[in-house]
Amino acid sequence: MGNLLDQVHTPADIKSFSIPQLEQLAQEIRERLILALSKTGGHLGPNLGVVELTLAMHYVFDTPTDKFVFDVSHQAYVHKLLTGRRERFETIRQPGGLNGFMLRTESEHDAYGAGHAGTALSAALGMAAARDLAGGKENIVALAGDAAFTNGITFEALNNISEHTKRLIVVLNDNEWSIDRNVGAIATYLHKIVTNQHVTHLHDSAARLLHKLGGKTAINVVRRAEEAAKGMLWPSVFFEEFGLTYYGPLDGHNIGLLIETFKFLKQQDKPVLLHAITQKGRGFQPALDKQKKFHGLGPYHPETGETNPTGQKTYSEIFADTLVKLANENDKIVAITGAMPNGTALDLFRPHHPAKYFDVGIAEEHAVIFAAGMATRGYKPFCAIYSTFLQRAFDPIVHDVCLQNLPVVFCMDRGGLSGDDGATHHGLFDISYLRSIPNIIHMVPKDEDELADMLYTAMLHDGPAAVRYPRGTGPGTAVKAHPAALPIGKAEVIRDGEEIAILGLGALLPMADELAHRLEAEGISAAVINPRFVKPLDRDLLASYAQRVSAFVTFEDHVLMGGFGSAVLEALSEMNFTVPVVRIGWPDHFVEHGKVEQLRAKNGISVEAALEKLEPYLKASKGRRLVAH
Repeated sequence: MGNLLDQVHTPADIKSFSIPQLEQLAQEIRERLILALSKTGGHLGPNLGVVELTLAMHYVFDTPTDKFVFDVSHQAYVHKLLTGRRERFETIRQPGGLNGFMLRTESEHDAYGAGHAGTALSAALGMAAARDLAGGKENIVALAGDAAFTNGITFEALNNISEHTKRLIVVLNDNEWSIDRNVGAIATYLHKIVTNQHVTHLHDSAARLLHKLGGKTAINVVRRAEEAAKGMLWPSVFFEEFGLTYYGPLDGHNIGLLIETFKFLKQQDKPVLLHAITQKGRGFQPALDKQKKFHGLGPYHPETGETNPTGQKTYSEIFADTLVKLANENDKIVAITGAMPNGTALDLFRPHHPAKYFDVGIAEEHAVIFAAGMATRGYKPFCAIYSTFLQRAFDPIVHDVCLQNLPVVFCMDRGGLSGDDGATHHGLFDISYLRSIPNIIHMVPKDEDELADMLYTAMLHDGPAAVRYPRGTGPGTAVKAHPAALPIGKAEVIRDGEEIAILGLGALLPMADELAHRLEAEGISAAVINPRFVKPLDRDLLASYAQRVSAFVTFEDHVLMGGFGSAVLEALSEMNFTVPVVRIGWPDHFVEHGKVEQLRAKNGISVEAALEKLEPYLKASKGRRLVAH
């Protein structure tokens, strides 16, 4: 049959393929995924699990007229291979290359962009309602993993589907995993369906009947048998209580069965849900053996799956190690994550303190309010959530934690740029969305040891606290045996200076130091300051330098609008100082994916950009010095 994947330029090209050809194509796609991602990194496991599902969807439906909405959309690589992006696939997650998620500006086949969980059903329902209003006939298909059903937004959508449309297809891709193994009652419920012997026997019979007879008549027979069986097994079926007719569970790797089922579902004038059982990492043994690792990873060896060791602990690992030590001494500490034990490194905390570890699923709002509830009973919750995901819990932070002044600690991993993952995952907004809230303190460490100090400080603080730290490794600073408490709201002067004051927040402190050396080479005395606290600011230190320097410079791995530099400007203005502030940070647009250093250079996050902006004030400063002499 030759190389079939090379013959696929649009989804229409697969519609003439036979089932054996589609099965060969599935194998070729898996090989392409394994080889390509071994060089670029990416979400290998999820995409290996949806190969047959994606092929069947494109075989039966017609994008871009029909609309596919992928929840999170990290599992859309197969879709990209089939929709005209095959020749560029090796550029995925690379600078200037394909995005690692669905992106509407990338292809007309990407109906909806996403990067966070729980959005697919709401978006698909909105599309279906718009189609109905316009009198359209296109099909809307939402593909959501079972982990997405632990997200509150998904349930809000489920509650509205039957009220707002008469035709929608929801595909539940059930593989028992998000990044870690799924938790909670929904996961348990789905597991009961899948493992029930009566249902398994029923669907074996259903599959055989479909293969033998095919078409609508066969599926109607199977449907009646399913209804009878479900009526005997449960008083009601969960999804049907929401108004979706339930079909499944079906083998999500049986292309023939999936195609016949989608043909049937396409004809239904009612909301339907197909429950497909898939295997995350299918076709690559290392991905099956290490599900968490191969959810999303960097480059690896394509035969063994081995990755190069980092040789240094990440900020996430320093966070987990420190929290273990603190929990050893304080029995009121608890750790909370929203389905991210691996990403936040709380999987390293869990073995030491299993009773103090809580994974609430992909439910950030619930995680924050849950933490607030624990805090009212005397516990000290450390809520570890990526900066970009904590955005989803803004109201609970305000209403449930800060308004009540509860001692919840928000540990914001990926504070700053998240490189290859792109705009949906960059943590560039948390200073803006947190610093306006009363009662909270906000800290940013310059290195690993200071992160430990800040966690200890947050533990001692009787109120809400937030700590943001970057993805990956830091400068490699050794962490002392026991952390030290930091004075709230006090900055650290790294080196003193008389003409320019440079504040380098967190990971960008080295830029501040480099700028100071460049200025000193020109005979200009520059102070370097580690701010430590975004809120409260060290106003006394600012006032002290404002009385003698000709300009301030601020560096931050955060948007300029409402960020740390803005806070410095506001404070100086309130204290009636007119000293100019040169702010270096991210501009007012969403930042694409790419390598961190390249993106910084492109967007003016550099010493050179600071020197250029500072130049007018340096000239003024030199002029005043000449007059003085």
